[in-house]
Amino acid sequence: MRISVGWAAVIALGLSVAIGMSAAEETKEGAAAKADAHQYIGVDGCKLCHKTEKSGDQYGKWLASPHAKAYELLASDEAKEVAKKAGVEGDPQKADQCLQCHVTAHGVKAELLGAKYKVEDGVGCESCHGAGADYKSKKVMEDKDAAVAAGLIIPTEATCTKCHNEKNPTHKGFDYKTAVEKIAHPTPK
Repeated sequence: MRISVGWAAVIALGLSVAIGMSAAEETKEGAAAKADAHQYIGVDGCKLCHKTEKSGDQYGKWLASPHAKAYELLASDEAKEVAKKAGVEGDPQKADQCLQCHVTAHGVKAELLGAKYKVEDGVGCESCHGAGADYKSKKVMEDKDAAVAAGLIIPTEATCTKCHNEKNPTHKGFDYKTAVEKIAHPTPK
């Protein structure tokens, strides 16, 4: 049986697509497994290098933000009322549906929470930038590609909208550009 050049091309293209899709799936699975392998160091671990004016005082900017008070907020009477209306039973500071957005690393394996990690820190650095144990060293942080390979996440709109969305009982819309400008904390060049 003879296959025409046209059919051979179609078959080759089909095999290429199938192999590519398989590789993409492996990459997604590998990325998820890799993310699960990094340990959370907590805000105190990050502030060691990110609290001076020279470094951009990212810690001070975070400390002054609502993210730093996200866990604390859940103890307020207002939060308890919002939680009750949303069908949350009991203490919002213990409810999974609240903690998943009000705490860094909620739901990860306990062995991935380092000694300096504290639930009381609320939405800390690693909520947006990924678990930091493997990229925290100055040598790694000076090489963006190495930092990303070691678990650093460069946040995108999708990072924010995991929590800032219509499932949030206090959601009043979310403008990514405005939000990013509000919480900007660049490292000076």
